[in-house]
Amino acid sequence: MADSPFPELKKTHTMARTGRPWRDFKPPPSAPVWGIIQGFGSYWMLVAAVELGVFDAIESAGGVAAGPLAAQLNVSEPHLAHLLDAMVSFGFLDQVDDVYELTETAERYLCTNGAASMAALVSVATGPHSNWTHLADTIRTGHVATPIEDDPEAFYGPLVQATFPTQLRAAGRLGVALGWARRPGLRVLDLGAGQAPWAIGILGQSPDSTAVINDLSDVLELATETVTRHGLADRVELWGGDFHEIEFERDTYDIVVLGHVCRTEGEERAVSLVRRAFQALAPGGQLLLTDYFADNDRKFNPFGVQMGMTMLASTARGGMLTHAQVSGWLRDAGFESIRLMEPIGFNQVYVAERPERDRSEP
Repeated sequence: MADSPFPELKKTHTMARTGRPWRDFKPPPSAPVWGIIQGFGSYWMLVAAVELGVFDAIESAGGVAAGPLAAQLNVSEPHLAHLLDAMVSFGFLDQVDDVYELTETAERYLCTNGAASMAALVSVATGPHSNWTHLADTIRTGHVATPIEDDPEAFYGPLVQATFPTQLRAAGRLGVALGWARRPGLRVLDLGAGQAPWAIGILGQSPDSTAVINDLSDVLELATETVTRHGLADRVELWGGDFHEIEFERDTYDIVVLGHVCRTEGEERAVSLVRRAFQALAPGGQLLLTDYFADNDRKFNPFGVQMGMTMLASTARGGMLTHAQVSGWLRDAGFESIRLMEPIGFNQVYVAERPERDRSEP
């Protein structure tokens, strides 16, 4: 019979005898540290699987052994077998009698034609990979080695294409909750729109609505293709340029969208965007400010905290956004009826209204 862990402590170091803390006598496990260390390799395994087309190939085959799959992909069979087993350990593949099949997670998120595909997002969501190897220097100096602002269109082009399916799904679900289908003729301003999933989501549900879609010129070309594909080209105006500098009508729009842009801007510029949105809205209009937010204590929502770290690692000014920060910006700008909604997991949206009568009016 095997000894229990730390048998010498069994009788002498119990809560009744020594109380807390007792970490000197029974050290914690090292698993959390190993989890982070292995996380680096896990990411690159997934990048390789997507890049090689593993998930799409297995989807087409409906289940396949490593040998035939290696021949189809023109890769080394023993190396591919190791990669497939790693995908099984992550829960992306099942393996029975050496035949590999997709799990529902892989079908939905890792196949290029999945209902909510994130396949293209895997390699770009972290930002430029080289910045992570220089993170200590970034923290030491306060300056990113190669911030995405140095060539924003080159970075944001692939990113907005990769995030489009997820954001369109979020917009669609939010629209159902907010009743866009019952609100025809909306005037929409989508700032930093990317491929315009939010504008497309609104126009797809709200009859006779129109949108002004703004982004950098090269990125805007991608939005042109997308709105045309969705049959919305005649209801859209495309405005190229920096969303901090473009001129737009005041007191005009029913909805202004700030979709996943504030976390890259730093507090001063993000506050300016919120105030510009307020000015653009007609009285009674709504701001949709969507992003990945951290909790106010910065410890209960790891996803939001880690997304903030991603911004710190790759942008000149970006970082974490807490709920207290953002809700404070909205109130200070004059917004009322502020609600936080989560149409899909991790994608939270502040819905805030410009009051019918501004505070400065008698």
